Amino acid sequence: MTDKKCFRLSSLPLRKQGIVASIKAEGFLRGRLLDLGFVPGTVVEPIRRSPLGDPTAYRIRETVIALRSEEGDKILVTLNKKGAMMP
Repeated sequence: MTDKKCFRLSSLPLRKQGIVASIKAEGFLRGRLLDLGFVPGTVVEPIRRSPLGDPTAYRIRETVIALRSEEGDKILVTLNKKGAMMP
């Protein structure tokens, strides 16, 4: 994925789909994020932010998961230009 611009999941605008490129976390947090479905190639979409801006609810693999911005900073995504959900 070196030809596409990667950025942090926490900076993805609401209702814009991204594709997980990589996880820059170690240890327990890395395992937790992978277990939740944040694996490379997966489509993710921020659908709602709390009134104070943190956490954010993300739609991933037909479920909704809330992450704090410090966790979202560890996930790099590329913009899904097609806008279609990928398996």
